Amino acid sequence: MPYRICKTIEVESGHMLSKHPDKCQFPHGHTRRVEIVLEAEELDANDMVCDFKVVKAAIGELLASLDHAMCMNTEDPAFLEFRERYGDRVIGFPCEDPTTEVMARYVYDETKRRLTEYQKQKDCRFPLREEVRITSVKAWETSSSWAEYLPPSEG
Repeated sequence: MPYRICKTIEVESGHMLSKHPDKCQFPHGHTRRVEIVLEAEELDANDMVCDFKVVKAAIGELLASLDHAMCMNTEDPAFLEFRERYGDRVIGFPCEDPTTEVMARYVYDETKRRLTEYQKQKDCRFPLREEVRITSVKAWETSSSWAEYLPPSEG
């Protein structure tokens, strides 16, 4: 059984669910807790999967982009107006509502990509071995509601 670690991060963000039949179609926000799980078969020379600082370093820009941002379906009639008014603080999700499920997948995909880029850095104070992999992301919308994304099996 591989070793697993989890880094939990909080971010303040808003969203609008244009397909929702009730109040969630209007702008509203959440203090989201995001749990990122990494694993490796063996521990490194420091007896770790990796240093927790690696996750924060690799996805710092992603977190900054989500902080106090409004996530919207690009097909929402208000998307272009919001984007014009608030610029990069509006994050478009092409043709889908940024539900908690979609947000979990988005953070997974972005974290995987950014960890791969981080691994390529030379002379890193906190290196990341190639065998370390992201396994899942859990995004909490409220203290009692979450969604988790696990990628399809690669085997």
